[in-house]
Amino acid sequence: MAVTAVLARAELLAAQRSLSALESVRAANTPGPGVRGIDSLTSELRSAAGHAAWAHRFTGGPAWYLAARIPILGDPVRTVRGAAWATHRVTAEVLPPLVRLTDGLTDGGRAGGNPIDLVALRRESPSLDRAAQVASDIRARSDKLPDSTWLASADRARNQLTGQLGRLAPATADAAAAARVLPAMMGAQGVRRYLVIFQNTAESRGTGGLPGAFAVLTATQGKLSFGDFGNDTAMADSRASVNLGEEYAADYAQNAPTTVWVNANLSPHFPYAARIWADSWARHSGKKVDGVIALDPRAMAGLLAVTGPARLADGTAVSAGNVVDLTERTSYAEFSDTMERKNFFTDVAKATAGKLLSADGRHYPALLSALRTELKERRVTVWSARRTEQGELQQDDFAGVLPEGPQPTAGLVVNNAAGTKLDYYLDRTLDWKAGQCGRDGRDVTVTVTLTNRAPATGLPAYVTQRVDRPPYATRPGDNRLLVSYYATNGAGLAGATSDGRAVLANTTTERGHPVFTLDVELPRQSTRTLKLYLVEPPSTRPPILLDQPLVRPLRTTVRPNIRCGH
Repeated sequence: MAVTAVLARAELLAAQRSLSALESVRAANTPGPGVRGIDSLTSELRSAAGHAAWAHRFTGGPAWYLAARIPILGDPVRTVRGAAWATHRVTAEVLPPLVRLTDGLTDGGRAGGNPIDLVALRRESPSLDRAAQVASDIRARSDKLPDSTWLASADRARNQLTGQLGRLAPATADAAAAARVLPAMMGAQGVRRYLVIFQNTAESRGTGGLPGAFAVLTATQGKLSFGDFGNDTAMADSRASVNLGEEYAADYAQNAPTTVWVNANLSPHFPYAARIWADSWARHSGKKVDGVIALDPRAMAGLLAVTGPARLADGTAVSAGNVVDLTERTSYAEFSDTMERKNFFTDVAKATAGKLLSADGRHYPALLSALRTELKERRVTVWSARRTEQGELQQDDFAGVLPEGPQPTAGLVVNNAAGTKLDYYLDRTLDWKAGQCGRDGRDVTVTVTLTNRAPATGLPAYVTQRVDRPPYATRPGDNRLLVSYYATNGAGLAGATSDGRAVLANTTTERGHPVFTLDVELPRQSTRTLKLYLVEPPSTRPPILLDQPLVRPLRTTVRPNIRCGH
């Protein structure tokens, strides 16, 4: 066994090096002379599979089986044996269809100018479904391997393996879902059209930011094209006729979301906004769309990091490094005329769209990987008018859905109530702390801090001007927010404070969640601290965090649960 242990260790280390190289090759498919193609992926996979197979053979004999069953002393043996088994299955059953799919993507881009080879995607769909299930099973079994044995090298190997599986299993599941829905959504069975909304997070809305520019994306047999670019001014007189239910009407009707284009996305539940926008566009243009896609400048930055910078007509570079600042800060200072600034935002959207469509086919895998990241962060959200497709999108958390159900939830959502563009300077923190359990449930204290870092001078009037006309004096840079906390189904509010003073919160319900809203005046260069004292149903689980995508990330802290009995 000593000999096979040495050999197995060497093979496992070699397999791990090949798997790490495989990840590096996939991540390296970005613009530049160092792009490496499918041959590198295939070579690294072949190397990893060979080493993993030998490691599995070396650790599969009866001596290893018996040694792994010895209490405590056998823990590292069990870990190494399990790692060898897992690595072998990953390289033999999970990675091959992913590499073949990458081959199809890059070849499709070179041959026909299509971003995705829909034939290859459909062909790999069954094997990707199988790979996703296998990856999930491997991950579950690997997580049960001993992780704190008397042999540090075994622990390190186990931790590296579970880290790779933690990335690989969800990615494989997403690839399988894409293979199920993308062919139809990209026009394999007929032309599809999607309304694309470019959100401006300098003015916050429930799904992220105010709907600024828009365009229509057309998909025909995998080939994409953009048209009908415009901005929110063009939709100022648009009207939607959609019934989103009595609860939605009670929560939002006073803000006229179906008749005021820029108020359609006050709710964080993206399908609500998407249905309103789709119907508004159909009535405005006479053309129906098959779905709605929303993205913000941060998402544009993530995609431009792969493709390289886009160029405006005057030669201005729009890059991953400047697109957020360009669209949400400097453009306000550069253009005093409102329409000029809105047209500039539309021009940035148009240039970015053109750059994405003209991307080199070799970069499609990296581009799709970047798109997946933005989808997971809710900086890109998608709604399909077809129920089956929408179900897949929701299952993979690509649809910007406010989840229903009894699971513990903590969601901070802000809507700009002043009409300013000051949320570029907004910092947010959320601290969630579970307390004691009583007969009524578990005590939870939520602490929210909001900081307005807007400068006292130097901002254009369009950024600082207030449209809410408050009955008190304000200064340029002062902001006002409707701050909503989405709590666990069944939670009750025992009390609320703002900077230590008791305040009343407006209470509503959305998709089963109690929603507690405070109207907060946030002067420039100031911080407000809000506390909510809740009583929630007993649970030992941490909350699902609803992260509203704004310019600056939400910083969250979840305090360890105090166990509640049932």
